[in-house]
Amino acid sequence: MIAVESVKIYFDPRCPWCYLTTKWAWRLAELGEIELDWGLFCLEILNLPEGADPLELKAVSGPALRCAVAIRERAGSKAIGPFYRALARRTWESRPPAPDLVVAVRESVVEAGFEADLFDTALADPQTWAAVVAEHQELFGRARSIGVPTIALDGGDGPMIFGPVLNRMPSDDEAVELWRHVSWLVRYDNFSELKRGRLGPPTLPAVFFDDGTRTPWWPWGQRPWVAPEPDPDPTKQPAESTTGTTENGAER
Repeated sequence: MIAVESVKIYFDPRCPWCYLTTKWAWRLAELGEIELDWGLFCLEILNLPEGADPLELKAVSGPALRCAVAIRERAGSKAIGPFYRALARRTWESRPPAPDLVVAVRESVVEAGFEADLFDTALADPQTWAAVVAEHQELFGRARSIGVPTIALDGGDGPMIFGPVLNRMPSDDEAVELWRHVSWLVRYDNFSELKRGRLGPPTLPAVFFDDGTRTPWWPWGQRPWVAPEPDPDPTKQPAESTTGTTENGAER
């Protein structure tokens, strides 16, 4: 019998690719393959201009990440998972997504089982953002991570790697097989990287209509890991592949 692996996922709620990987991980947990824990990462810090102070950044993902810090302080890091899941339902899994991210974060705090004042307390305390910055920098230094999702084995103390990046949810059998391949590679210390261009955009309700055309919504505003671009035309079919050029963050 295969032992249940303790896995820590570092996430930024702005990233749809990270969320898809997390959906895969949640399903693995439901299937009894892994246990999940949570760490924080901020793509907006990653993409700051050289010399900019991350403590001065007013990140779009800041309220969510700061609430995650407060949740961890009150109930432990595993309690972040229900909050992240509730928030994703309001953003990536909703069509259209929540129009007010601040309201969505507050509602998600309550859905995860906490009082609404946790939101106010988290945002009133500058140390919650300092904790996000410190955790981001610690992961970047330790793992040389270039974004999310980053997964760490042994409850976060073991080997770690960026990925895997998925564009759709696999079947249960594929999910388990993928996990066993990925976890083997993470532990194989002679392996560094595999790379290919993306096979498609993230398949999520906030990104696509049922007929496969792109929605005009982007729940978290302009994507922080690419240059500004016009809103997508919902009448056009999305491209089937990407160029494979390297970008910061989870769009890598």
